[in-house]
Amino acid sequence: MSESKYGPLIGAVDQGTSSTRFLVFSSKGAELLTFHQTEIKQIFPKEGWVEEDPKEILNSVFTCIEKTVENLKSLNINPEDIKAVGITNQRETTVVWDRVTGEPLHNAIVWLDARTSSTVEQLKDKVPGRNQNYLKTQCGLPISTYFSAVKFKWLVDNCPQVAAAVQDGRCMFGTIDTWLMWNLTGGVNGGLHITDVTNASRTMLMNINTLTWDPQLCKFFDVPMNILPEIRSSSEIYSYMGQGSLKGVPISGILGDQQAALVGQTCFKDGQAKNTYGTGCFLLYNTGSQPVISEHGLLTTVAYKLGKTTPAVYALEGSVAIAGAVVQWLKDNIGIIEKSADIEKLAASVQSTAGTYFVPAFSGLYAPYWQTDARGVICGLTQFTTKAHIARAALEAVCFQTKEILDAMNQDSGIPLSSLQVDGGMTANNLLMQLQADILAIPVVRPSMTETTALGAAMAAGMAVGVWSFDEKPITTDTFMPVLPLAERDQRFAKWKQAVQRSMHWESYANDENIKG
Repeated sequence: MSESKYGPLIGAVDQGTSSTRFLVFSSKGAELLTFHQTEIKQIFPKEGWVEEDPKEILNSVFTCIEKTVENLKSLNINPEDIKAVGITNQRETTVVWDRVTGEPLHNAIVWLDARTSSTVEQLKDKVPGRNQNYLKTQCGLPISTYFSAVKFKWLVDNCPQVAAAVQDGRCMFGTIDTWLMWNLTGGVNGGLHITDVTNASRTMLMNINTLTWDPQLCKFFDVPMNILPEIRSSSEIYSYMGQGSLKGVPISGILGDQQAALVGQTCFKDGQAKNTYGTGCFLLYNTGSQPVISEHGLLTTVAYKLGKTTPAVYALEGSVAIAGAVVQWLKDNIGIIEKSADIEKLAASVQSTAGTYFVPAFSGLYAPYWQTDARGVICGLTQFTTKAHIARAALEAVCFQTKEILDAMNQDSGIPLSSLQVDGGMTANNLLMQLQADILAIPVVRPSMTETTALGAAMAAGMAVGVWSFDEKPITTDTFMPVLPLAERDQRFAKWKQAVQRSMHWESYANDENIKG
């Protein structure tokens, strides 16, 4: 088998909400050589609950690695040229498992799961004025169903098996990166129990200033500190693959998926930002070496820490729970399209939404509102409305939600973005990109290689082993220019804001029997 003409190769595990992939990049130019993808089944035990099977997630990673290695061999590329592996993952999703048996104690509770609404209300009762932002100066985050500490508290309060394991000292806690790392490096036979600063910054348990687990935060959420993984940087040799075709290869990069996309888009300077369109929508804005606490409903998060002794870089983040997930809902639940890609053609078959507005608050509203009790609404329906109008309104909803978080970001930073860099699966939809440019009234810039999340993890891993080169060619892009008159844009945005108000305070949690497990 000939030696690779692509130079050293880097592998990236990209474990997302709806699928797992393993991708291999050339470190010479960041070219994607091959990948394998496996869908992940989402489990909906009750209304508002979203779970996944941790063992299915783990097995999907092993499958994707082995299939990708087979792909490399068929391309006459030597898998031994893979010099490091990086991990990027859906964030906040919470896994608890038994340190003795290695078995999960419960299904993973997915980031957009809303079962913890009653837990949030109880936690707010503990703080002055029931202020959901009370802990933001310590952890950068509001008290919300979104974050891992709240999910863990729900598990202890509602699942006797988890409570017993905590009591017996057998419980291990982690986000998806931690679960994967522990298993990839040996599991019960000496597996490494770690996370990186970007994932730790999404738990509500890490102090955003010291980058360590905070005893006060852990006490507030009743989380024993002995169940927590060690916090490490995003780029260092942590350990080595313990089995399979890549046994012995260093694992040397971990980044939460949205932070990985920021790295993959090379947003390394203060004021650079990107928006990722996946299951949800996530706008990250690099704020440099100091955390900035938002006054307008955004999150303060760690962007990356590329090395043990390298300072951390921070970001402001606007998080939208439902973006690509609304298309999946239209396909799976309502049946107006057969496959997700069909939405572009259907939505393009009409010139407008004919006054229809769709607020997909299936899990409440995230940034900038943080309204746990909001629910989805479709407003402005008439006898003229067709499925095409609803499809177009669903795409516009993604764009309006992005405008709301971009407006908040511009207010916090004081420097409005002059263009928006985008990535993620939904960006293949040209109509969505044009609608986004029109609604933001700034150019939208899409890279030709949209796998920036996996690329970011590969870059972090490659840097740690000294094989990543930043001398790659300039990234080719497509740019979508705004053409919608501003007066029309402003009128439609005002209507959208009305629709958002109608979605709020829909759900009541008092005496709700569906909340308890």
